[in-house]
Amino acid sequence: MKKGNKYGTHRVIEPKGVLPQPANKVDNNMDEIYDNEILIDVQTLNIDSASFTQIEEQAGGDKEKIAQIMLDIVAKQGKHRNPVTGSGGMLLGTVEKIGDALIGKTDLKVGDKIATLVSLSLTPLRIDKIKEIRPEIDQVDIDGKAILFESGIYAKIPSDMPENLALSALDVAGAPAQTAKLVKPGDTVLIIGAGGKSGMLCCYEAKKRAGVTGKVIGITHSPKSTERLQKLGFCDYVFAADATQPVPVMEKISELTNGQMADITINNVNIPDTEMTSILCTKDTGIVYFFSMATSFTKAALGAEGVGSDVTMIVGNGYTKGHAEITLQELRENEELRKIFTELYA
Repeated sequence: MKKGNKYGTHRVIEPKGVLPQPANKVDNNMDEIYDNEILIDVQTLNIDSASFTQIEEQAGGDKEKIAQIMLDIVAKQGKHRNPVTGSGGMLLGTVEKIGDALIGKTDLKVGDKIATLVSLSLTPLRIDKIKEIRPEIDQVDIDGKAILFESGIYAKIPSDMPENLALSALDVAGAPAQTAKLVKPGDTVLIIGAGGKSGMLCCYEAKKRAGVTGKVIGITHSPKSTERLQKLGFCDYVFAADATQPVPVMEKISELTNGQMADITINNVNIPDTEMTSILCTKDTGIVYFFSMATSFTKAALGAEGVGSDVTMIVGNGYTKGHAEITLQELRENEELRKIFTELYA
């Protein structure tokens, strides 16, 4: 086997010298793998929410057009990095082959079912056939192959829950795990996009960490997600609002917090132009965590400057130590949360 680079630069076609994620094209030839790669027989792609929303809008909701857009992305780049959002997603598959250099260095064996916890935007991918598209949960079943690099992280699919349930939760594992790190007892936490997949997990984790002296406020988009979140009982306040309209949302948060605003704001939405809502709803000494892949760094940075806000802004890193374990444990701990996730995603 050929010797590969830990971070996968040996697969980069152009431009040379960059890592696989920012590369315009990577080598997705699966006939021969490098000594530090893992070949995966892919079953399901879990497309990033911002990415799938954009593709679905571009296709006008037509599944055949969605499939063609995805095939075109992979044909051009050798991976599934949405050219508009820049984001990817992750995948579910079975380990087919392990490179010689990884034998004895990984706990994986051929036949293991895993979810990759690195983005499809850097994962060499070959799609042979798109079998089924499930727009309501951003999942696409395929026949295909993918490569996991030596540095790539993954989670073995647990035996105590359905594959699609685990996949849906693991796709957003960074958000609740980062919430667990950021939220302290007594904090007022605002979660934008609280009724979605990552939002519900973050609400649960925020309430758990903020405790009885803290406060969790959830902003939802639709009446259905509002009702769902209210029934879960993780939030002290839940209301539906247009997160692209910062002033009315800020006024509502000011009312709910007696003008104190949020200590921490977690942004989980899958649409653009919600940066200023996040900033204005957070106190000057607070933190905004942008988990959303639709976030514009320019809008956030210049927007905060423009309103004289000294808020600390964190770019959402989809990885933090223990994120898979923390997220799956949430589904084990809370029966109602698991029930909703099973109904929606499994």
